[in-house]
Amino acid sequence: MHHFFVEKPQIGEKEIRIIGSDVNHIRNVLRISPGEQVSVSDGDATTYRCEVTQMDEECVTAKILWSQEADTELPCRIVLFQGLPKADKMELIIQKTIELGVSEIVPMATRRAVVKLDAKKAEAKNKRWNAIAESAAKQAKRAVIPAVKPVMDFEEAVRYASAMNRKFIPYELARGMDATREAFQTIHSGDSVAIFIGPEGGFDEQEIEMAKRAGILPITLGRRILRTETAGMAVMAILMFQLEKSAVL
Repeated sequence: MHHFFVEKPQIGEKEIRIIGSDVNHIRNVLRISPGEQVSVSDGDATTYRCEVTQMDEECVTAKILWSQEADTELPCRIVLFQGLPKADKMELIIQKTIELGVSEIVPMATRRAVVKLDAKKAEAKNKRWNAIAESAAKQAKRAVIPAVKPVMDFEEAVRYASAMNRKFIPYELARGMDATREAFQTIHSGDSVAIFIGPEGGFDEQEIEMAKRAGILPITLGRRILRTETAGMAVMAILMFQLEKSAVL
């Protein structure tokens, strides 16, 4: 079943109005017809099962059949701080980590990052990345669309993470997996969690020292060296498994 997002003012007592770019997608790409059912989220806490009743070039109207509190979100806010990778790897990282439950993504310009974005390119990239985030959230039937923040440098990212409850930075010189397991077991429902992932060249020692001073804990993800596009997904998969361990599948 196809899933869409609307603003709360578009939700009435008995029906929902879908507007914007989704209208063309519904009518001309998905070719949904009146009588078919769709899933709609208010971008907060409620998911609606609806039946399409009417459509024109500017609006799709759907009758609300029932609604329920959304159960697709993890019980923690997890923010992925991702060092800028080469090529189109960022698009893959955004897509897959959103499928796994990430709450927000912060692209970082780090010292060893090969990619350098000027203001104009960064703005265009951010627009593209947020479009991918929305598409991934729809595919995964998320209750919210995780935001991709504007690019920050490493120091800005560390400051942004300062108020979060748990902060981790995978690093090849960190202690063994037992320490990582113990660190992840300190995460509880309602916590905010920061995960820092380096670019292809990893973090340099000065960045690691800055992270440590800010209370960001170095951890290991195992004996193998993971690519930058793999590391964030690995952490999200571990946390998804741990945090949803009591969920009924």
